[in-house]
Amino acid sequence: MMGPVSRMRAKTGGRKAAARPFGLRLSPDSARDIALTAVNDSRSPGDGVALVVTPNIDHIATIRRSAALARAYENAARIVCDGWPVRAYARLCGLPLDRVTGCEITSELMRMAPYGEHHRLFFVLDGELTRSALSDWARDNKVEIRTEIPPFGFERDAVYCEALARAIAEFGTTILVMAVGAPRSEIFVDMHRDMLPSCWAFCVGQAVKVELGLVRRASARWQSIGLEWFWRLQQEPTRLAKRYATAAIGFSLAVLEDRIRSRPRWSR
Repeated sequence: MMGPVSRMRAKTGGRKAAARPFGLRLSPDSARDIALTAVNDSRSPGDGVALVVTPNIDHIATIRRSAALARAYENAARIVCDGWPVRAYARLCGLPLDRVTGCEITSELMRMAPYGEHHRLFFVLDGELTRSALSDWARDNKVEIRTEIPPFGFERDAVYCEALARAIAEFGTTILVMAVGAPRSEIFVDMHRDMLPSCWAFCVGQAVKVELGLVRRASARWQSIGLEWFWRLQQEPTRLAKRYATAAIGFSLAVLEDRIRSRPRWSR
């Protein structure tokens, strides 16, 4: 069955529309472009949340069966190709895009510190070790932050999610970093955008831990040959083996659906 994003069609307005693989408006911006925009953008109260998402094959597979994640992607301000298969398919569709990972965006963003006095960064994290390391980073770089460690399954607790959204708003957050994984990060931001302040929101999974040196990322060589996923699988085989297999199947089906949807229809 074709997923929600696969059914989205670009409006041509009488001219040829840019390709939209999987129905997504993929951005050509680099990691530095996006980080600079977030740091330099003074968003007014009416601007709302600018959500940044970084799809890999797992995200694309999940979009097929999750209307909530599909809506989050449809409403995102920036969508970049994180996984190399996503980039490869985008190029097959005629978009000469580079790979831009959540790790690269997070690294660019955090290395731009200290920021202007008006910036307040809110981090939603996975545990106390990350919080401690991040507190040291904030102190050393003179960055005003607030952190929250949500309980497991927080995305299913409506009361907690509303309280978290209020806390983010009351802090005067200008940059929100969701470091608790997909799809809960993206769905939380999109579902509560009416309660959140006008800010840039980055859904980057373990990228904060990588930048803080808590998780070792694959070497540039592994990344260049498209085997970063294999590096991660070696680190966490029990957690990732089934996930990667399911994602590979889902991504393949998403590609097949997208090719069928975009096939030219010849008139008689």
